[in-house]
Parts: sequence; C-alpha cells; structure tokens
Amino acid sequence: MEHQVFVPVPSEPLRAALADPARIARALPGLQQDAGAEPVAGRLKLRVQGHSVTYRGTARVAARADGTYAVEADATEARGTGAVKLALTLRLAEAEGGTTVTVEGTANADGRIAELPPDAVHAAATRLLNRFVENLATVEPAADSEEGQEQAPEAGAERTSVFDTEIPPPSLDPAADHLAEDFADTGEPPAEAAHARRTMIGRSAEEVDHAPPRGRYAPVPAPQTVTATSALRWAAPAAALVVASAIVVSRALRKRR
Repeated sequence: MEHQVFVPVPSEPLRAALADPARIARALPGLQQDAGAEPVAGRLKLRVQGHSVTYRGTARVAARADGTYAVEADATEARGTGAVKLALTLRLAEAEGGTTVTVEGTANADGRIAELPPDAVHAAATRLLNRFVENLATVEPAADSEEGQEQAPEAGAERTSVFDTEIPPPSLDPAADHLAEDFADTGEPPAEAAHARRTMIGRSAEEVDHAPPRGRYAPVPAPQTVTATSALRWAAPAAALVVASAIVVSRALRKRR
C-alpha cells in the first residue's frame, strides 16, 4: 500500500513525536493501553463498514539512517483467532506550508477482517492512518517532572509549630460557658459526675465494664408465659376422674332398674 498525508506543520515536531513512544500511543486513535506494558501496546478497535474488530498487540517505531521510520506491528483478535502484521515505512518531506508524510508497506491479515470487502478494509486503514498522522502534529509531550518539583514547597521553608498555633475562642453557647464557669469556681465536678464516681468506687474495672445498665436504660425482663406442658399435666387426671365418675353412676342406675 502507499498513502500520503499532508499536515500543516514543519517536519521537526513530527520527528520529535515519532521519537517518543508515549506520544505515539496518545496519537493512535482508539488505543486502550495496558497497565504496566510497553507504551505502544494495548487494545485497538477497528470499524469496517458497520463491523468492529478488536485487536490486542504491540507496535514499534524506529528511526533509520536515511531519515525514514520503520513501523512494525503485531496484533491478534481479542475474540477470535485472526491476526494482523504490519511493516510500514514513513517518509517525511518538507512541502509548502507543512509536511507530506508518505506511508509505504505491506499488511497481512486473516480472520474476520479477511472476510470483509477489501475496499472497505482499505478505506478504514486509510482513515486510521490519516488520523494518526494528524494527531502526531498536535499531540503535546508529557509534562516534565521538573515542573512538579518547582511547584513543590521548598525543603527549607519555615513550618508553624504545634505549640505556636493559636487557641480557638471559647464556645458561643451561653449554657456551655456558664457550666464551665461553675466548674472553675467550685473546683468540684457536677453532682452527676460525683454520683457516678461514688458508684464506681470499690468496684473493679472489669465489673464496671460488664455491669448492666440501671434506671431508665435497664433491660426489661421478658414476660413469663405459661407453657402447654403445665396445662396438660393437670388436664389428664381431671379427665380420668370424670370418666370414672360416669362409669360408677351408670352402674348404680342399672342396679336400681
């Protein structure tokens, strides 16, 4: 295949972008990079005439001595057995008002992409190349770490000590201020605190921790219910007595007759 793309920028920004793998990855449209992998590695979805095929692979760009760039890519289908191999050459030439990028090379593919119409596949590949070259002309380099260091605070900067921190003003609640004044004047805790202290004197820490609550927060005992067993225990003898009395009365009446 052979294809040309014109971009309205000089060749130097394009060469700087092709020398940076991170910028190449950001310029490739639709690339989802894998975490912890090479810069130009991940998943790429290719749309062809209403169909979409997702590939997972890697790409490498290397500069040659003659000023051209070699592009090699290997990818396999994410949901299938098809594979694609690319071997391209990029040539940058100065032109009036910008740079002309010529793409030459071969591509071998099988699987789902081979079942689609060749014209549609060629149009999708051309569209992908156009967007890639245009993005190379506009993608910016990653932020330098030195800028982050400049924004960081200086190591020798003075820091406020905890002991130099101003004490906040007292609460605006009059009741809280009044309670604090009473406690400061008498020097003794309130009656509730004194009562709690007296009840805890002479008891171990374990008893205090595990003691059940008293007063309004004490647990309510469960109501006692009469079980059916106790009722049946008295019902059986009473029934037997009634049956025996009926038998005795019936025999007495027969003898009189």
